[in-house]
Amino acid sequence: MGSITPLDHSTLDDLRTGFEARPQNRLAMNAVTVAGIEKVALNYERARRLQRRFSVSVDNGAVTNQNRSGRCWLFSSLNVARFVAKKALNVKEFEFSQNYAMYFDKLERFNYFLGNMAGLITAGEPVDSRLFQHLLSDVMGDGGQWTMAMNVYRKYGAVPQDLFPETASSRNTGEMNVQLRSLLRTAVAHMSANPEDIESITADALRAGHRILTIHLGEPPRSFDWEWTDADGVFHRDGETTPVEFWKRYVDAGLEDYVCLVDDPRPEHPKGRKIGIEHLGNVVDGTPTEYLNVPNDFMKDCARRILSDLRIPVWFGADCHPMMDRENGAWATDLFSYGDVYDVDFDMDKETRVRFADSAMNHAMAFVGVDVDEDGTTTRRWRVENSWGDKIADKGYFTMSDDWFSEFVYELAVPRTMLPQEYLDALDKPAIMLPAWDPMGALAR
Repeated sequence: MGSITPLDHSTLDDLRTGFEARPQNRLAMNAVTVAGIEKVALNYERARRLQRRFSVSVDNGAVTNQNRSGRCWLFSSLNVARFVAKKALNVKEFEFSQNYAMYFDKLERFNYFLGNMAGLITAGEPVDSRLFQHLLSDVMGDGGQWTMAMNVYRKYGAVPQDLFPETASSRNTGEMNVQLRSLLRTAVAHMSANPEDIESITADALRAGHRILTIHLGEPPRSFDWEWTDADGVFHRDGETTPVEFWKRYVDAGLEDYVCLVDDPRPEHPKGRKIGIEHLGNVVDGTPTEYLNVPNDFMKDCARRILSDLRIPVWFGADCHPMMDRENGAWATDLFSYGDVYDVDFDMDKETRVRFADSAMNHAMAFVGVDVDEDGTTTRRWRVENSWGDKIADKGYFTMSDDWFSEFVYELAVPRTMLPQEYLDALDKPAIMLPAWDPMGALAR
């Protein structure tokens, strides 16, 4: 291994001289220090041409707001579900309780983590191993996946938001998560020191976790009286209803049976094969978090067909940060000219970005529109329902160029019936299992 050369005064002088030798550097410094890099690097012409008109669009009403939480995967999946529920209820506006979904996800994840760690300790996994430390560092965040959301809805159903509204801690989960995380790590420390008492330590920790969650988020309803007035002014009353009954009655769209497609660009993970992530899940005995690795163009085709034929929003996961104009709600691969400002060539492709930790799925949203050329198959841009409130973008709706989809969209949830036979056969075969820290196991936040 070569030695690392320290920075000395001579090197610093060379760096300063090189900077001053290029007049554009000082011009860039003056502009960026005053206006910020996004305003300086913005490609005005590209932004102007990224129009907000779509040949296919499904209206899902006012956008939701996850506030200071990482619940985008729950918000986006419930945004798909509420589109279905609004039609079934014949109402213009409706919102599910994201707080209810998070409550049971965290309770289940608490139990899942304790069981997972107990198994590792019993098997003799070293406390300082990469796996053990990775699981401890990533515990009790807000992020998740489509399959994890369906595990929650299948087991616990859903309730209207006004029957279990947001709380201070659901809007801003940071402090609650700190306490839950500390509780879990304390329990694991006690398990490691006293493996013969794992069962009682787990039971005590679960009771404490439930107590903390209920104090922060409230006590979710077991049943409720459901009544509403529809868009035609007609009053309806269902009477006493459980959350599971409500979900089955008004979200009868087979969402729990959807398949997650993923675009893993690394050639060692073949297209047409199923991928799984070790130790990733939330509900014990729930559906495992697995994906079918497919070409990006197949994902586009599925999204386009769902919007055009089924007329329903499409859940997807992406790396939302690159080339994003958050204020105006736009994504395009050439929306910013960072390299021109810095005189740097950012030349990594999708595979290289994944391999060298520069990109991974980190945010979930829903497609609600697409602009298709006259040939019916070539897409120009996509309309996206986000969960960042209505004060930005087009009242909270974003526009994505088709080339940005290719580079930064990683995951899509689609009906199983949309898959060709070769992909259906692949679902019945064992998954290629990737380690817990693999980028394909990244969670949407």
